[in-house]
Amino acid sequence: MNIIDEFDTITAISTPIGTGGVGVIRISGDRAFDIIEKIFTNPSFEPRKFNHGWIIDNGKQIDEVIVLPFFAPNSYTGENVVEIQCHGGVNVVKNILEIVLKNGARLAERGEFTKRAFLNKRLDLSQAEAVADIIHSKTSDFAKVSAKNLSGVLKDKINSIKNDIFEVLSRITAGIDFPEDVKEPEYDWLKECFEKIIKDIDSVLAGAKTSNIFRQGATVAIVGKPNVGKSSLFNALLNLDRAIVTEIAGTTRDVLKETLDLGIPVTLTDTAGIRESGDNKVEDIGIEYSKQSLNEADLVLFVYDASKGINNDDKNILELLKDKKHIIIANKADLIKERTQDALYISTLTGEGVSELKNILTQKVCDIEPENLEFVTNTRQQECLTKSKNSLEQALLASQLNELQDLISIDVKSALLALDELTGELITDDILDNIFDHFCIGK
Repeated sequence: MNIIDEFDTITAISTPIGTGGVGVIRISGDRAFDIIEKIFTNPSFEPRKFNHGWIIDNGKQIDEVIVLPFFAPNSYTGENVVEIQCHGGVNVVKNILEIVLKNGARLAERGEFTKRAFLNKRLDLSQAEAVADIIHSKTSDFAKVSAKNLSGVLKDKINSIKNDIFEVLSRITAGIDFPEDVKEPEYDWLKECFEKIIKDIDSVLAGAKTSNIFRQGATVAIVGKPNVGKSSLFNALLNLDRAIVTEIAGTTRDVLKETLDLGIPVTLTDTAGIRESGDNKVEDIGIEYSKQSLNEADLVLFVYDASKGINNDDKNILELLKDKKHIIIANKADLIKERTQDALYISTLTGEGVSELKNILTQKVCDIEPENLEFVTNTRQQECLTKSKNSLEQALLASQLNELQDLISIDVKSALLALDELTGELITDDILDNIFDHFCIGK
């Protein structure tokens, strides 16, 4: 997008294309009200009031609509914005969009409405990215945590850290530039400040792994010998009959995958039973796929038959898991009376232990509980925070060595610039375009 295009009046369909009750066409820019006045039968707009009427084209009534006016700067984009709420049929929505385009708007690019909100300082970059997270969230928990970012929780935390860094930088700069009037800060004070700020950054980064799992999901593989109930467990966790279950060992020959919502998106994988290679080439291929799934999984559920106990074949599989995060599950618990403490006992037949397993799954996959996650961060934000922390650690080391404070200030400035990049106060067009290219058109 070039600079001239950024001042165009833009439009797009803001609701999913398809049959529905309501469709929304959004218009933003200086000419938004000029355009709607040409095509709407009741264009006497006032702030905080919606208008009812018809969209017309060359005198013909196209659809009965409600129009919501938003006057700059009190709108999502900070510009004049008009939202047309029409009936949700595919052709109706597209027809109205064509009429708007014909009367002077251009089609918005991906994320352009939110990009304008950022450029017009209605949102900082972390809030803009939260919009994309909400739209693309795969679970309700991730949507809720992303909403915290949109409300400004992450922005406020980063700004607080930036203020602390700026205070240190100001004190150092004042001591360097006006040595006769202002003393350079004590090194002990500098060390104390740097340690506190680093600790604050660490508190934001503490939820990084969980943030990434919320966003990208986790992979959980179910492994074990043939006929221990892996497919039955797969079906029980999903609460549907997805995998074929029989008493015949080796029924599963391929890898089955389904998504399980545990507050985080989990790709659950049912694998072929792992045993010594035999004469069945198809089964052997399935076993190799199982071992591959095991290696790639974030968490492994090892299942054995509680009624038969763990034998050498089970131990061989456990050996494959020694460096993997895993849960040992004793299935068919309804067939036994005595239990040990080294496994989670379940019965896919009666449902015993399945709910407990789901809770343990969530705890094992996430570093912290979803409700305790104050905000989420993405990879770009984590990189900015890490760069800032690294610069502060260099400044802390220099302070411990009582180095010249004008040299220390270089690292302090670098730390501040890294956080400016996170919030969008210092960012290149290429990075900005890359961020908003991940949005859908109409947002």
